[in-house]
Amino acid sequence: MSPHELGLAEAARAIRARTLSPVALVEALLARVDALDARVQAWARLDREGALAAARASEAEVARGVLRGPLHGVPFGAKDIVYTAGLATEAGSRVMAGFVPQWDATSVARLKDAGAILLGKTHTTEFATYDPAPTRNPWNLACTPGGSSSGSAASVAARMVPLALGTQTIGSNVRPASYCGLVGLKATFGRISTRGVMPLAYTQDHVGLMARSVEDIALALGVTAGHDPADPSSARAPVPDYLAALTRRRPPRLGLVREYFLEHATDEVARVTAQAVDRLARAGAVVEEAKLPPSFAAVHAAANLIMRSDVASIHAELHARKADLYRPTIRSAIELGMLVPGDLYVRALRIRRQFRRELAPTLERFDALLTPTTPAPAPEGMATGDPRFQVPWSLSGFPSITVPCGLSGSGLPLGLQLVSGLFTEPALLAAAAWCEDVLGPGPAPRV
Repeated sequence: MSPHELGLAEAARAIRARTLSPVALVEALLARVDALDARVQAWARLDREGALAAARASEAEVARGVLRGPLHGVPFGAKDIVYTAGLATEAGSRVMAGFVPQWDATSVARLKDAGAILLGKTHTTEFATYDPAPTRNPWNLACTPGGSSSGSAASVAARMVPLALGTQTIGSNVRPASYCGLVGLKATFGRISTRGVMPLAYTQDHVGLMARSVEDIALALGVTAGHDPADPSSARAPVPDYLAALTRRRPPRLGLVREYFLEHATDEVARVTAQAVDRLARAGAVVEEAKLPPSFAAVHAAANLIMRSDVASIHAELHARKADLYRPTIRSAIELGMLVPGDLYVRALRIRRQFRRELAPTLERFDALLTPTTPAPAPEGMATGDPRFQVPWSLSGFPSITVPCGLSGSGLPLGLQLVSGLFTEPALLAAAAWCEDVLGPGPAPRV
């Protein structure tokens, strides 16, 4: 197996066993980028010299018997709204052109502290909204990889890097992961620090993880999760051993949500989902129908209102000075957000609290709720796709994960989305790993 084909955990194990050199791994990934990225356009910028220098240092440490952490010598990518010290972070926008942070986002710093090597910055839609990045889907270059974490999803799917940081405010991590045939996690709100991530909506922003297996996600979450005193939204909940949770996997109790999700899915997605659910049930999973609470009816309106209001507040000063540098969709969102009355914003926050409270008893009945991840496969063109199936979990902060479940008739990946209660990632990951065992890992695209 070529080094670029190794997943995160596989590469980390090989480096620890001294059967893989960090330098050889970085060189193989850079060669892969050189071969494919002119077509895929996943990367906003690479840090070739920095990655190679870090790989040489990692290799020297391995020779001395020193391992800095569980990801020693393994590269990762970071979405271009995530601060990286000394490496430009431009958010896909002319507004931020030339901005070079002097410090790393907490998520980046924790990955580096665990021995990981930053390969570069991946393309994002402008400020993680809807104006598209140039990135293409490795499964079909005519299709979107999804947004806003476009480059993160495409880079991992195309085997240019085994792990990438994304973000999700509406649907920007789990959806592109599914469109590109990956495992993607949006953990509980506050579980991974957002310090050093350019904000879109303070009350809904999550750092997300994309990789090619549930084990890889568990490994990365164990490194990045935890309280950050410098982040006001960071949770103080203790960090369990996520990898250990995978050893306790068993047939899960799953709550299939037909209401809304299957109603808004294409016939093909509904059929593939039903086939996957049938396979899970035949393998031993208990599958029962789960009902949504009354407050669900207002969830999408509340989430979009909160986001528009927050983005207007966050960008007010920059917009006043540089409105002409913003692209049309985000500029419109900022200007509409300025018109949101305060009482409506407060009402939207109350809807979020009510939905979280009303859904909690249902979540307690199951290891996870189950829905299709997306209403349809990745669409053709540059539009970033439909985020509606992620909105409830971004608004409420409940953790969600997507695992591949099959291919569409046109050969594009489809996923199952699993959702669980606040800070129940161990059970969610165990359920996802069990589903992955039954359904099989997602194949690689033939890019």
